[in-house]
Amino acid sequence: MVKEDIGTEKLILEAAKRVFHERGLAGARMQQIADEAGINKALLHYYFRNKEQLFKAVFTDAFARLIPQINEIFDSDEPLFDKIRSFADRYTAILMENHYLPGFIIQELNSNPNFAAEYLTPERKPNPQKLFSQIRQEVEAGRIRPVEPQQFVISLLGLCLFPFIAAEMIRHVTGMSKEQYMLFLAERKKHIPEFVINAIKP
Repeated sequence: MVKEDIGTEKLILEAAKRVFHERGLAGARMQQIADEAGINKALLHYYFRNKEQLFKAVFTDAFARLIPQINEIFDSDEPLFDKIRSFADRYTAILMENHYLPGFIIQELNSNPNFAAEYLTPERKPNPQKLFSQIRQEVEAGRIRPVEPQQFVISLLGLCLFPFIAAEMIRHVTGMSKEQYMLFLAERKKHIPEFVINAIKP
Protein backbone atom coordinates (compact mmCIF):
# COMPACT_ATOMS: atom_id res chain seq x y z
CA MET A 1 0.00 0.00 0.00
CA VAL A 2 2.86 2.36 0.84
CA LYS A 3 4.51 1.71 -2.54
CA GLU A 4 1.18 2.34 -4.27
CA ASP A 5 0.75 5.63 -2.38
CA ILE A 6 4.26 6.75 -3.36
CA GLY A 7 3.63 5.80 -6.98
CA THR A 8 0.32 7.67 -7.13
CA GLU A 9 1.76 10.76 -5.47
CA LYS A 10 4.69 10.80 -7.90
CA LEU A 11 2.25 10.40 -10.80
CA ILE A 12 0.25 13.38 -9.53
CA LEU A 13 3.35 15.54 -9.04
CA GLU A 14 4.58 14.83 -12.57
CA ALA A 15 1.15 15.60 -14.03
CA ALA A 16 0.88 18.78 -11.96
CA LYS A 17 4.32 19.87 -13.09
CA ARG A 18 3.25 19.58 -16.74
CA VAL A 19 0.01 21.50 -16.15
CA PHE A 20 1.69 24.23 -14.09
CA HIS A 21 4.41 24.49 -16.72
CA GLU A 22 1.81 25.07 -19.43
CA ARG A 23 -0.77 27.14 -17.55
CA GLY A 24 0.94 28.55 -14.46
CA LEU A 25 -0.56 28.55 -10.97
CA ALA A 26 -3.44 30.90 -11.80
CA GLY A 27 -4.50 29.07 -14.96
CA ALA A 28 -4.21 25.49 -13.71
CA ARG A 29 -7.27 23.59 -12.50
CA MET A 30 -7.40 20.53 -10.26
CA GLN A 31 -9.58 18.72 -12.82
CA GLN A 32 -6.96 19.31 -15.51
CA ILE A 33 -4.28 17.86 -13.24
CA ALA A 34 -6.46 14.84 -12.41
CA ASP A 35 -7.10 14.26 -16.13
CA GLU A 36 -3.39 14.59 -16.91
CA ALA A 37 -2.56 12.05 -14.18
CA GLY A 38 -5.31 9.68 -15.36
CA ILE A 39 -7.08 9.63 -12.00
CA ASN A 40 -10.38 10.99 -10.71
CA LYS A 41 -10.61 14.31 -8.92
CA ALA A 42 -11.64 12.71 -5.62
CA LEU A 43 -8.40 10.73 -5.51
CA LEU A 44 -6.41 13.86 -6.32
CA HIS A 45 -8.05 15.66 -3.38
CA TYR A 46 -7.23 12.68 -1.15
CA TYR A 47 -3.54 13.40 -1.70
CA PHE A 48 -3.71 17.20 -2.02
CA ARG A 49 -6.56 19.25 -0.57
CA ASN A 50 -6.21 22.18 -2.96
CA LYS A 51 -4.21 23.58 -5.85
CA GLU A 52 -1.97 25.70 -3.64
CA GLN A 53 -0.92 22.71 -1.53
CA LEU A 54 -0.17 20.75 -4.69
CA PHE A 55 1.80 23.62 -6.17
CA LYS A 56 3.92 23.85 -3.02
CA ALA A 57 4.60 20.12 -3.25
CA VAL A 58 5.70 20.49 -6.88
CA PHE A 59 7.86 23.46 -5.93
CA THR A 60 9.45 21.63 -2.99
CA ASP A 61 10.25 18.65 -5.22
CA ALA A 62 11.82 20.86 -7.90
CA PHE A 63 13.70 22.93 -5.32
CA ALA A 64 15.04 19.78 -3.66
CA ARG A 65 16.50 18.69 -7.01
CA LEU A 66 17.82 22.15 -7.91
CA ILE A 67 19.92 22.92 -4.83
CA PRO A 68 22.13 19.78 -4.91
CA GLN A 69 22.96 20.48 -8.55
CA ILE A 70 23.88 24.08 -7.76
CA ASN A 71 26.01 23.05 -4.78
CA GLU A 72 27.72 20.41 -6.90
CA ILE A 73 28.88 23.21 -9.21
CA PHE A 74 29.84 25.52 -6.33
CA ASP A 75 31.88 22.76 -4.66
CA SER A 76 33.56 21.45 -7.80
CA ASP A 77 37.26 21.88 -8.58
CA GLU A 78 36.53 23.32 -12.02
CA PRO A 79 38.42 26.47 -13.07
CA LEU A 80 36.37 29.59 -12.39
CA PHE A 81 35.42 30.29 -16.02
CA ASP A 82 34.28 26.68 -16.52
CA LYS A 83 32.30 26.90 -13.30
CA ILE A 84 30.54 30.05 -14.53
CA ARG A 85 29.63 28.26 -17.77
CA SER A 86 28.39 25.19 -15.87
CA PHE A 87 26.26 27.30 -13.53
CA ALA A 88 24.60 29.32 -16.31
CA ASP A 89 23.93 26.21 -18.37
CA ARG A 90 22.55 24.05 -15.54
CA TYR A 91 20.57 26.79 -13.78
CA THR A 92 18.96 28.05 -16.99
CA ALA A 93 18.12 24.50 -18.07
CA ILE A 94 16.42 23.79 -14.74
CA LEU A 95 14.39 27.01 -14.94
CA MET A 96 13.36 26.21 -18.51
CA GLU A 97 11.92 22.94 -17.20
CA ASN A 98 10.32 24.66 -14.19
CA HIS A 99 9.74 28.24 -15.33
CA TYR A 100 6.99 28.76 -12.74
CA LEU A 101 9.57 28.59 -9.91
CA PRO A 102 10.84 32.22 -9.93
CA GLY A 103 7.32 33.66 -9.95
CA PHE A 104 6.25 31.35 -7.14
CA ILE A 105 9.28 32.30 -5.05
CA ILE A 106 8.55 36.02 -5.46
CA GLN A 107 4.88 35.46 -4.62
CA GLU A 108 5.80 33.51 -1.49
CA LEU A 109 8.44 36.03 -0.40
CA ASN A 110 5.84 38.80 -0.62
CA SER A 111 3.12 36.89 1.23
CA ASN A 112 5.10 34.71 3.63
CA PRO A 113 7.92 36.37 5.63
CA ASN A 114 9.05 32.94 6.85
CA PHE A 115 9.44 31.53 3.35
CA ALA A 116 13.25 31.61 3.31
CA ALA A 117 13.52 30.00 6.75
CA GLU A 118 11.00 27.30 5.81
CA TYR A 119 12.58 26.31 2.49
CA LEU A 120 16.25 27.25 2.86
CA THR A 121 17.05 24.90 5.69
CA PRO A 122 20.77 24.18 6.29
CA GLU A 123 20.64 20.90 4.36
CA ARG A 124 18.98 22.35 1.27
CA LYS A 125 20.26 25.86 0.80
CA PRO A 126 22.96 26.97 -1.65
CA ASN A 127 26.44 27.14 -0.17
CA PRO A 128 28.64 29.41 -2.31
CA GLN A 129 31.51 29.73 0.20
CA LYS A 130 33.97 27.71 -1.90
CA LEU A 131 33.08 29.79 -4.95
CA PHE A 132 33.60 32.99 -2.94
CA SER A 133 37.08 31.78 -1.95
CA GLN A 134 37.88 30.83 -5.53
CA ILE A 135 36.91 34.30 -6.77
CA ARG A 136 39.13 35.95 -4.13
CA GLN A 137 42.05 33.73 -5.16
CA GLU A 138 41.58 34.59 -8.83
CA VAL A 139 41.52 38.31 -7.99
CA GLU A 140 44.67 38.02 -5.85
CA ALA A 141 46.45 36.13 -8.64
CA GLY A 142 45.51 38.84 -11.13
CA ARG A 143 43.63 36.42 -13.36
CA ILE A 144 40.38 38.41 -13.09
CA ARG A 145 39.57 42.04 -12.38
CA PRO A 146 38.85 43.03 -8.76
CA VAL A 147 35.30 41.98 -7.94
CA GLU A 148 33.47 41.44 -4.66
CA PRO A 149 32.42 37.74 -4.57
CA GLN A 150 28.91 38.25 -3.21
CA GLN A 151 28.17 40.99 -5.73
CA PHE A 152 29.50 38.79 -8.51
CA VAL A 153 27.40 35.73 -7.62
CA ILE A 154 24.20 37.75 -7.14
CA SER A 155 24.79 39.47 -10.50
CA LEU A 156 25.28 36.10 -12.21
CA LEU A 157 22.14 34.78 -10.54
CA GLY A 158 20.17 37.86 -11.62
CA LEU A 159 21.23 37.50 -15.25
CA CYS A 160 19.90 33.94 -15.21
CA LEU A 161 16.67 34.71 -13.33
CA PHE A 162 15.41 37.95 -14.85
CA PRO A 163 14.27 36.57 -18.24
CA PHE A 164 12.04 34.10 -16.39
CA ILE A 165 10.64 36.63 -13.92
CA ALA A 166 9.91 39.19 -16.65
CA ALA A 167 9.10 36.76 -19.47
CA GLU A 168 5.73 38.23 -20.43
CA MET A 169 7.02 41.80 -20.37
CA ILE A 170 10.06 40.91 -22.50
CA ARG A 171 7.93 38.99 -24.99
CA HIS A 172 5.51 41.91 -25.24
CA VAL A 173 8.31 44.44 -25.83
CA THR A 174 10.24 42.29 -28.31
CA GLY A 175 7.27 40.69 -30.05
CA MET A 176 8.67 37.19 -29.60
CA SER A 177 6.34 34.20 -29.71
CA LYS A 178 6.52 31.55 -26.97
CA GLU A 179 8.55 29.32 -29.27
CA GLN A 180 10.96 32.13 -30.12
CA TYR A 181 11.31 33.00 -26.45
CA MET A 182 12.24 29.44 -25.54
CA LEU A 183 14.98 29.57 -28.18
CA PHE A 184 16.08 32.92 -26.75
CA LEU A 185 16.35 31.38 -23.27
CA ALA A 186 18.34 28.44 -24.61
CA GLU A 187 20.77 30.85 -26.29
CA ARG A 188 21.31 32.62 -22.97
CA LYS A 189 22.94 29.48 -21.57
CA LYS A 190 25.94 30.41 -23.71
CA HIS A 191 25.48 34.18 -23.84
CA ILE A 192 25.43 34.78 -20.07
CA PRO A 193 28.75 33.12 -19.17
CA GLU A 194 30.63 34.70 -22.07
CA PHE A 195 29.22 38.12 -21.15
CA VAL A 196 30.24 37.66 -17.50
CA ILE A 197 33.67 36.21 -18.28
CA ASN A 198 34.49 39.06 -20.68
CA ALA A 199 33.44 41.53 -17.98
CA ILE A 200 35.92 40.20 -15.41
CA LYS A 201 38.89 39.38 -17.63
CA PRO A 202 41.82 41.69 -16.80
